[in-house]
Amino acid sequence: MPNFANNPDRTSWLHVDKNSDFPIQNIPFGVFLTRDDIITIGTRIGDTAIDLGALHQLGYFEGIPLTEDIFLQDTLNDFIADGRQTWRAVRNRIADVFDANNNTLKNNAAHKEAVLFRLDEIEMQLPVLIGDYTDFYASKEHATNVGIMFRGPENALMPNWLHMPVGYHGRSSTIIPSGIPVHRPQGQTLPHGAETPVFGPSKLVDFELEMAFITTDANEIGEPIPIEEAEDYIFGLVLFNDWSARDIQKWEYVPLGPFLGKNFASSISPWIVTLDALEPFRTKGPEQNPKPLPYLQSSGNNSFDINLEVAIQPNQSKETVVSRSNFKYMYWNMAQQLTHHAVNGCRINAGDMMGSGTISGPDPSAYGSMLELSWRGEKTVTLNNNQSRKFIEDYDTVIMRGHCEKKGTRIGFGEVRSQLLPVFEILKKNTNLRSQTD
Repeated sequence: MPNFANNPDRTSWLHVDKNSDFPIQNIPFGVFLTRDDIITIGTRIGDTAIDLGALHQLGYFEGIPLTEDIFLQDTLNDFIADGRQTWRAVRNRIADVFDANNNTLKNNAAHKEAVLFRLDEIEMQLPVLIGDYTDFYASKEHATNVGIMFRGPENALMPNWLHMPVGYHGRSSTIIPSGIPVHRPQGQTLPHGAETPVFGPSKLVDFELEMAFITTDANEIGEPIPIEEAEDYIFGLVLFNDWSARDIQKWEYVPLGPFLGKNFASSISPWIVTLDALEPFRTKGPEQNPKPLPYLQSSGNNSFDINLEVAIQPNQSKETVVSRSNFKYMYWNMAQQLTHHAVNGCRINAGDMMGSGTISGPDPSAYGSMLELSWRGEKTVTLNNNQSRKFIEDYDTVIMRGHCEKKGTRIGFGEVRSQLLPVFEILKKNTNLRSQTD
């Protein structure tokens, strides 16, 4: 089925700012709570949110084989499970309905009242029920930087790193949408020079600039996914801040890898941008040397030119952009990650999420974590208003943005914005509860 929605000459009768991340060529998918407290699946053009459940009930998807309740659910999982042909048909129809030359909905005031919402009238939700979450470690620059810090330049990359996408299974229960604050985690750490661990708040809370892709049902248990088919099972991407507690992580990660230092929170942008929307921004990824084993060999442009940035905003202060990177720097691409994940027969389901790992570029200004930007705390990162940081402090807000741009067309992800709050004081909370009942 042709991808008509991507026509760069198409314009919408809805207002779209020149530098909007969400022109009619984007048509991302998300879940939001409406002004009537109804949860619905929707999309966005410019600064207008579109209720796809209402649009479907009013007959605008006639001819597309959709169940009556496909957009009346509180997650995108069932829609994602319908597969690429359905996704493309729906995006094409939305593009047609909101095309500047189509007056059917434009001139129907009652229908517009039911379908269209201002952004301040909705509340974005987590777009999918994430059954499983895997985080990869796929940026060569990031892996090299971290390896140099802790093992020296001679042993920066572990022997397996150049031969396969390294990853670990994370915790899906604490993946949250943009706007939800994160509490500073507690755990065991081993202070410098100490012989025994201590318990307390992490002193080295960090962000990790990542992207994540969402999958559809891909295989049966025991069935691998061929590299040439892998992208057929990827619905789209989100921005991903994989919060990390470096001091907790350092003490716990041997021998089984990340645990409490990673699973306390991960934040995602609420709109999923489809691979179809990103198609015009394909690019070639880094050269892979040595050549991967045959099952991981991919050809063509398997990466995407997505500009990324991270800003830190201290409480009641202006933000400072501290990193500018690009998704195209990833050494292992998404198809390779998904293929490797399933090569042993691991089942991949609709709504599974896979993080790219920290995205760092070749220049220090493109490092994707405070661990690298401050070089494990040996340097300071200068912010506006004469402030500086080595790691994230309480009440700092971390903001990540991403967009593609080519020949006048811009497709973006909006932002993922999360504030770090102090440790959740359960003892204080319980004391307050007791005083209220006395």
